[in-house]
Amino acid sequence: MDFHDNEQEAAFRKVVSAFLDSEFPQELANRPEEWGLFNGAGRLGHTFRDFMKAWNEKLNARGWAAPAWPREYGGAGLSVKEQFILSEEFAWRRAPRPGGIGHGWAGPTIMMYGTPEQKAEYLPKILSGEHFWCQLFSEPGAGSDLASLQTRAVRDGDDYVINGQKIWTSGGHAADMGILLARTNPDAPKHRGISYFLFNMKLPGVTVRPLLNMLSSHEFNETFFEDVRVPAKQLLGEENRGWYVGTTTLDFERSGIATSVAHQLIAQDIAAFARDSDVGRGSLARNPGLRAELADRAIEAQVESLICYRIISMQERGEIPNKESSIAKLYSSELDVRLAVTGMHVAGLWGQLSSHDEARVLDGRLPRFYMHSTTSPIGGGTSEIQRNIIATRGLGMPRA
Repeated sequence: MDFHDNEQEAAFRKVVSAFLDSEFPQELANRPEEWGLFNGAGRLGHTFRDFMKAWNEKLNARGWAAPAWPREYGGAGLSVKEQFILSEEFAWRRAPRPGGIGHGWAGPTIMMYGTPEQKAEYLPKILSGEHFWCQLFSEPGAGSDLASLQTRAVRDGDDYVINGQKIWTSGGHAADMGILLARTNPDAPKHRGISYFLFNMKLPGVTVRPLLNMLSSHEFNETFFEDVRVPAKQLLGEENRGWYVGTTTLDFERSGIATSVAHQLIAQDIAAFARDSDVGRGSLARNPGLRAELADRAIEAQVESLICYRIISMQERGEIPNKESSIAKLYSSELDVRLAVTGMHVAGLWGQLSSHDEARVLDGRLPRFYMHSTTSPIGGGTSEIQRNIIATRGLGMPRA
């Protein structure tokens, strides 16, 4: 691995840093609602949404709203290392980073499999923010085993008629469009007979119901389809080949460096709280072992960054990380939980106070972080699935 920027990369890092110095208000980086990663923007209301609209325009002007997209489609056409640098610099500043289902999944897949008409219709609206996208893959009986999905799409003239249910639809209540997997041939083996659709969430027959989590946050939904007629022109790629469209390895930087940086920032914040506050010093006095626990979290966050650098080095060489990506996901998810637990150990009972309580500590971030961390080993591929991949593809162990 090469940890150093070459001359061109160092110059690009300076450009990104100067942009953040001049364009990103520092007060937005220190919001109590967030910690480490810049998420949940919708909770800040209209003022912040206005900022995000202007922010997206600034990013689009540089192509940074879609840094991996080719220039011909409105992206920046950045190299793998330049994408890494952009993500890293934005993460250290806790600034809103480019991303989302539209930019990261729908757009690249449309570029690869879409017709000229589909590209002209959807790619500009993803970049402009006119279309917000969601992912309609998981079902109540098809999560980790996604190929078992049962939502049906039956051809009827110029339309497909869709019936079924999806679950864990992040942002589905606000989405304009979705990427949908549905079964078009129930008699084929489960990985075949699935088709991929560009799905209008406003069509008649679509019902989106909220799934509130223990943070009382509305991020997930369950989505129902009752005789929804989707024009056949919304099929992406070939009929019955949607599984292969959906699992296509897209050559874009996904090292996880932003999460690694977030964990380093959180470890620093917890250590500073333990050192500088009466509550933190009291916890250290009662439990001297907390010093070693804090040191472990700081070291682990650094190890996570090394895993990310390994992945980006492979991508630079034109290699496709496989087991390495699973290692990164597993390590990051488990570290998320350990960091939250360490924060609670340092804060004690004070760690239960939210940002709405006057006596809060660490700006009331701990309760949200602790509760949200419990989802990390599940979302994006469970830890059990990642261990299976590491065992079979990394260690050559037989399947159970």
